[in-house]
Amino acid sequence: MSGKPAPSVRLRPLVDADVAMLSSWALDTRFRELAEWSPDLSVAEYRAFWRDLIAAPPPGLLRLGVECADELCGYVDLHGPSESVKELGFLVGPLERWGRGLGTAAAAAGLAYGFDSLGLQRVWAEAYDTNSASLRILARLGMVEIGPGESGMFDGRPTTYRQFALSREQWLPGPVPVSAR
Repeated sequence: MSGKPAPSVRLRPLVDADVAMLSSWALDTRFRELAEWSPDLSVAEYRAFWRDLIAAPPPGLLRLGVECADELCGYVDLHGPSESVKELGFLVGPLERWGRGLGTAAAAAGLAYGFDSLGLQRVWAEAYDTNSASLRILARLGMVEIGPGESGMFDGRPTTYRQFALSREQWLPGPVPVSAR
């Protein structure tokens, strides 16, 4: 982020009013590819998906909206069956918002929420080796690479996940306003 101040974000529960915004991101084919969203769904099917997910998330998934300047700009996931260890996921949308520090701010807010609000002992995350932006975010947040994960495709190229972890003791919270009203 080269000396620029980090954008201010806050976390909040996703609500039905977010369905239109989340679904609109699917209009961008390139966003769907990079976010690994299904290319075969219509916007109506994405609306149904988001309505269902918000109304009844699967067990073990906490998905919180990320707001910047009072507008939904992404989401953060903390998921997994353990009460003390969760996987962190984050996504910023639409594509035009990428490269502005929002991914780092969202992921930092997710870590803060996991450690400070949920009392997690460990958070892990993974990113494809070819997804340099996500790898930089995880490293910037102090997450430590713990090894390779499964193979897959990202941006049309074969690649392998790289896994990272951070313990509660390693967590150095920064000035990230977080709430989940």
